[in-house]
Amino acid sequence: MKNYMRKPWVVIPTYNEAGNVESLTDALLDLEIPALQLLFVDDDSPDGTGELLEELTRRFPGQVEVLHRTGPRGLGHAYIDGFRHVLAKGATALVQMDSDFSHQPKEVPHLFAALETADLVIGSRYVEGGGIDPTWAVQRRALSSGGNLYARLILGLHAVRDATAGFRAWQRETLLGIGLERIHSQGYIFQVETTYVTCRLGYKIVEIPIFFPDRQVGESKMDLKIKVEATLRVWDVWRRHRRLTFQDRLTESP
Repeated sequence: MKNYMRKPWVVIPTYNEAGNVESLTDALLDLEIPALQLLFVDDDSPDGTGELLEELTRRFPGQVEVLHRTGPRGLGHAYIDGFRHVLAKGATALVQMDSDFSHQPKEVPHLFAALETADLVIGSRYVEGGGIDPTWAVQRRALSSGGNLYARLILGLHAVRDATAGFRAWQRETLLGIGLERIHSQGYIFQVETTYVTCRLGYKIVEIPIFFPDRQVGESKMDLKIKVEATLRVWDVWRRHRRLTFQDRLTESP
């Protein structure tokens, strides 16, 4: 086993995903990844997701954990808390992914494998071989690709094709080095901010193609208001981090 894969984790935020978490758990634990552990980070879901996740921790002791959050909701909050939790448990590599099967479990081994030559691996919809669900309306496609292009242009992320992607694999040292305390974004702009900071600090980012299907169960939390807000906050990310350099990497323990 590669050293960086001694303690692999998958971190999965949830909010009202009772229809997905059991099948997602089964799919991930069926992967041939030795010692894989799952952390679900639930934002006090009113649909019973948290209770179902507790049942899964009893069904898969030592393999599945759940972190119940009752503070401010938001994707950024959930990921930061989840990352800190697994880093404190000694995670050497981790994948972040959605719980709705838009991020397909079968791609998780490919993300981990690509970490052998990278500090951050992005599952990309916009590199050759990647794609999005063909049933998406034209407006949705334009909003997704346009928001991604806007963020890349403003931040100078010319070497990254999918800056807004949420399906990623991280080396432990990368997350410690970027400093989670530097990340302030709470919504979907979290993906852009972590990408930008990682780039500014000189870490190696590799993109691998993924197909991004639409969810089949439950309702999306992404709407026009959220996407517009994320687009406007790109400038905040630029102002906050534009002066970071390689010398600003951190080495503190989590």
